[in-house]
Order: sequence, then C-alpha cells, then structure tokens
Amino acid sequence: MTAKDTAAVSGTQDLQRTLQNRHVQLIAIGGAIGTGLFMGSGKTIATAGPSVLFVYIIIGAVLFLFMRAMGELLLSDSRYTTFADIARDLIGPWAGFVTGWTYWMCWVVTGVADMVAITGYIRFWWPTTPAWIPIVIMTALLFTLNAMTVKAFGETEFWFALVKIIAILALVFVGIGMVLMGTIDEAGTAAAASNLWSHGGFFPKGVMGFLGGFQIALFAFVGIELVGTTVAETADPVKTLPKAINSIPIRIMLFYVAALAAIMMVTPWDQVDPERSPFVTMFSMTGLGAAATIVNLVVLTSAASSANSGIYSTSRMLFGLANRGDAPKVFSQLSKRHVPRNALFLSCVFLLSAIILMASGDSISAAFTLVTSMSATLFMGVWVVIVVSYLIYLKKRPHLHEASTFKAPGGAASAWLVLGFMAIMVVVLGLFPDTRAGLVPSLVWIGAVTVAALVHRHRMLKRAEMGQLEDF
Repeated sequence: MTAKDTAAVSGTQDLQRTLQNRHVQLIAIGGAIGTGLFMGSGKTIATAGPSVLFVYIIIGAVLFLFMRAMGELLLSDSRYTTFADIARDLIGPWAGFVTGWTYWMCWVVTGVADMVAITGYIRFWWPTTPAWIPIVIMTALLFTLNAMTVKAFGETEFWFALVKIIAILALVFVGIGMVLMGTIDEAGTAAAASNLWSHGGFFPKGVMGFLGGFQIALFAFVGIELVGTTVAETADPVKTLPKAINSIPIRIMLFYVAALAAIMMVTPWDQVDPERSPFVTMFSMTGLGAAATIVNLVVLTSAASSANSGIYSTSRMLFGLANRGDAPKVFSQLSKRHVPRNALFLSCVFLLSAIILMASGDSISAAFTLVTSMSATLFMGVWVVIVVSYLIYLKKRPHLHEASTFKAPGGAASAWLVLGFMAIMVVVLGLFPDTRAGLVPSLVWIGAVTVAALVHRHRMLKRAEMGQLEDF
C-alpha cells in the first residue's frame, strides 16, 4: 500500500479543491431551485393566491442579506470549511456541535422530502408503484454518484441544475406565449395577465392565507446556503463565492417570481390543483402529447438534484464533525477518491426512512408538508446560528470586517432584520396544524442536541485546550 493509499484509509488527507467556477455557479443556482418550487408550488398557490409572489420576494430579500453575511464570514478565514467551523470559532465548541448535527439532520429530512416527491412523480406514470421501489433505487444511485469523486458530484449537479434552469425558462416563455395567444384551459378560462388580480385580488385568502404561503416557500429556498459548503473544495472561493451570492436576486425574480406569475396567468390560482405540480399541469395544456411526460421527467430530475446536493452536504458535515471529535472517528476516513464514503453511506441509509413515512398511509401532499415543515425549521435554526456568529464577528473582529472586500450590506442592522424575520416565521409555522406537526419535532431535535452539547461542553473545551482540535 502506498503512502497515498494509507493516508486515504486513515482519513488524514484533505478534501480536494477540484470544483471549478461553473460547478459552483450552477450548484448555487440549483440550490436556490428546490423541490419546494416544483412539487410544493401548487399548494402554496392554493393557500396564498397571487400574494405568493410577495412571499417569495420577501423571503428572497431576507435570505440574500443572510447569504451576504455568510459570504463575508466564510471569506474572513480560510480555515472555515463548514458552518460548524464558523459557529465553533465565534460562539464556542458546543455551538459547532449543535450546528453540525442540525445541518446534517436538515439535509437528511430534506432528502426524505425529495424521496416523497420522487415517489409522486413516478406515480404520474405508474400510479400503483410501491413507494419502496423508487426510494431504494434513487438512494443507491445517489450513493454511487457521490462515492466517485467530488468532481463527479460537481459535474452531476451542473447538468441537473442546467436541466432545471432550462425547464423554468421554457415555462416562462411558454406562459407568455399562452397569454399572448389567449389559450383557453379546461375550465374555459383564457390565459391573461388579468388572472393575477381578477379572481379575488392579490390577497384573496386574506392575511392568514398570505402567512400560510410562507411554509412551502421557505422550504423552496432550503439549500440556498449550499454554495457555502463547497468552499473547501472550490479552486478559487474568493472569486467564485461572491459571484454566486450576488446573482441571488436575479435568480429569485426569474426562477420564482416570473415562473409562478406565468403559471397563475395561464391557470387562475383558484383552479390550481394543490396535489399536482403546476409545472406539469401547465405544459400539459400546450396540446403536445409528450409535454407533460417531459416536464414530469424534468421535475423528477430536480428532486434527484436536491437529494444529490443533500447527500453531498451531509457527508461533508459528518466528515467535519468526526474530524473535530464530535462524531465517531470512522466517519472521518476518506476513500482513495478523497470522498468521505462512510459518512456518505450513513446519510444514504437515513434516506430510506421515507419508506416508513410513505407506509404510514398519508397522502403524498400530507407527507410532503410534514417533512418540509421539519426541514424549514431546522434550516432556520442553522441560519440563525450563522447570523448570530456574524454579529459576534462584527464585535470581536472589527478589523476583519473593515478589511473585507465582500461586506454584508447593512452590517449588524441587516443581521438583526434576518433574526427578526426568522422569529416571525417560527410563529407562523406554529399557527397552522399541518405545519405545526413538523415544527414541534424540529424544535425538540434542536433542543436535545443543544442539551447534549452543553452537557459535554467541558469535555469539548478540554479537548480544544489539549490541542486535539487543530484550528479552533
């Protein structure tokens, strides 16, 4: 066995910086176009009506401020490779433990949501398909793809994201074409821009309907921070990270606002089926026999892309936790291809819990709402930790903030705005029974992990003092 092989087995090698600019840019775009948009937009439209456009604009604006704060933090110290590193350095070892395990759970739950969505898409073609078949096949495929090399992941996600981008652009242009031609749907309604306000106005469900739209919309944005997890494996993060983050507002307006506006101009909001993807429904109206099948394949690819990103992220986070002594050492081992294969395997095993969820008898929509509520809550927990870390960074290291070439606009004020928004979102998720069912177990998880971290806080500090944690 060569020295290189020995290092690979022992886990002493580092992750490789083989992701290029095009990979990072498309991963960033793919991360901002999640399953929540394709699968969940039907329910969001049915819940909030046209006001869902404002929902996406508000969430997008707040998360852009969050991403700028995250970007400044990541570029302030080249040792930061995960969000847990940021929390560990600026708040303390216990915070790194909480952030790492919560982010791992974030993507496990999101992966389960993607598996539920994939099952729904497969049943478009084969309605009686047992849930375990697509779930097992997709899990095996994702493990195989991610077990190769990080460059293979980058290439896979590049093409997955490209398919999503083309699909949404096609939807926007087809929608505009239908409006110009005045296409009439099955209910006899002509496609027109006036459909956005002529069916009860922009807020047909009132304030509660507007607030109800935030849950799935929040889930649609999970993964927006994924570009941050690629920093350790990006060839030139100083150049690529700011570029990816600064393009977020344009992506939100095009991929969310324009796409949903096109859908509601073609099919009035009160005629959208919350159980189906409105993307598939709209393309089926074109009269092209294969259109619905093609789009269903596209949204299936999108769900696979989201799950692929999640598996990548969870494996890297578990790898980082193990290197810090916060997870079993076996997960710190890298394969000969520089991939944390043991961490990858565990994350894939947890995806199979989607089989149990689907066997509980809930509908696709009910199961999807449950896991997406859990996912959104967990992600907000991680986002809050990063923003709190940013506030501490501003106070403790003002010289780094002054020297930064990628300062977050608004500084502390924008950070507090993000925290206030997250607090309101927790209240909103608690207002509705279907989202409350996902909110409660997520808060329990965060509480339990925090207690576990505080119980072992002294052990973590002692290990840090003894130099077993190399950097922080």
